[in-house]
Amino acid sequence: MKITFDFEKPLADLQQQIEKVKQVEEKTKVDMSATLAELEEKFETTKKQIFSRLTGWQRVQISRHPERPYTLQYIELMCDDFIEMHGDRTVGDDKAIVGGFGSLNGETVMFIGHQKGVNTKMRQYRNFGMANPEGYRKALRLMKMAEKFNKPIVTLIDTPGAFPGLEAEERGQGEAIARNLLEMSLLKVPVICIIIGEGASGGALGIGIGDKVLMLENSWYSVISPENCSTILWKTWENKEKAAEVLKLTSVDMYKNKLIDGVIKEPLGGAHQDPVAMAATLKKQLIKDLKALKTVDPEVLVKERIDKFCAMGVVVDA
Repeated sequence: MKITFDFEKPLADLQQQIEKVKQVEEKTKVDMSATLAELEEKFETTKKQIFSRLTGWQRVQISRHPERPYTLQYIELMCDDFIEMHGDRTVGDDKAIVGGFGSLNGETVMFIGHQKGVNTKMRQYRNFGMANPEGYRKALRLMKMAEKFNKPIVTLIDTPGAFPGLEAEERGQGEAIARNLLEMSLLKVPVICIIIGEGASGGALGIGIGDKVLMLENSWYSVISPENCSTILWKTWENKEKAAEVLKLTSVDMYKNKLIDGVIKEPLGGAHQDPVAMAATLKKQLIKDLKALKTVDPEVLVKERIDKFCAMGVVVDA
């Protein structure tokens, strides 16, 4: 069953009309091409209008669409081959974070990202993309391996947050994320971070320190989700739409506030409408940015990365 959001109802109604006209044409053998053309034109116009003025909450909804491409799907579509690596060599293999070497346009790249899963069973297996400390330690192990062999790193971020369970805190969730922030700042190879869906709090930031930090058009990036923000401020989830606007969590807001380096356009309606086209766009962007970053001296790369993040949130009074 196709999932339709409230704001997409006009499109669903038009699509239903188009299907009815097609059925009538097939049944009666009467030429309905003029009516179909008119309805299809109206459908495209309405679609453009709806997706050109999305609210923050509507973009959050799109970022969570169950058919939206996840990390492994992007890797499969972009890479000629991929060798997944497992474990943090201490506790275990966190299934919420995947990583390994992949071939991107003939170049070996270390890919690391959150993986949510494509159905209920897989989401439970992947812990809904919420990583434990061993997930972030696995990510760091793979980053260090990439640095050792002088290979660039690409991270794909899509998580509702780091796992908040007691056992995660007992194993040092905060320390694991903090360690990644420090170590990623000092990596002497190019690092590109892409928010492909949800980018919540430290769970996202744990693999989010890079020379280039980009967001897909309908992704979000914030210290907290709209629902949890609403719960804290108003003691209810009812104000999540208002919270989404106030948080300024969309790709447009983040770019405007100079917290990311760019926005990658999605197919009209969201990445789930055409995953192949979305992967092709993402691949093109990665090839372009990696080519530019490879020309930068490693010491300069580290300095510019640190300077970029240290400048965020700095206010100078006139």
